[in-house]
Amino acid sequence: MPATRFVERLNEQIAYEFAASQQYIAVAVYYDALTLPRLAEFFYAQALEERNHAMMMVQYLLDADEEVTVPGVRAPETVFADVVAPVALSLEQEKRVSEQIGALVGVAREEGDFQSEQFMQWFLKEQIEEVASMSDLLTIAERLSDRPMDIEDWLAREQPRDEGSDPTAPNAAGGAL
Repeated sequence: MPATRFVERLNEQIAYEFAASQQYIAVAVYYDALTLPRLAEFFYAQALEERNHAMMMVQYLLDADEEVTVPGVRAPETVFADVVAPVALSLEQEKRVSEQIGALVGVAREEGDFQSEQFMQWFLKEQIEEVASMSDLLTIAERLSDRPMDIEDWLAREQPRDEGSDPTAPNAAGGAL
């Protein structure tokens, strides 16, 4: 049975994950409107990934017979100064989520909630990948800010389209929607 404090914090994290998903949709729409389809596709995929992270957390709480709070989220940023700004915002968001995930692991450990700590291990690994990927994209976007089509070319060349599902990932509520 998860610790009460962990359940409260995980419900908060569900809100953060849904907010991150909404922010990525806003970024994708921004790039779509600029006819930068690779950037748009990348961020639409990120939005789905964040939504699925939230749903994994929902499933964990359901499996543990704990209450799930489906949160409202604040509106995302939708206006950006240039093609670099959304990527910079996204990297900040991934770093913030990494801190939040680390704090959740800390709560589970402090409470002696070993099952919840084990559940969160996948998210720790995932955040390392997310920060690294967004950091690389920001470096490229800054370097090529005056040539956005070259950013598109880099994404087409360097970012795999479909890596397949991670067999170590927790199950998401609703299955593979």
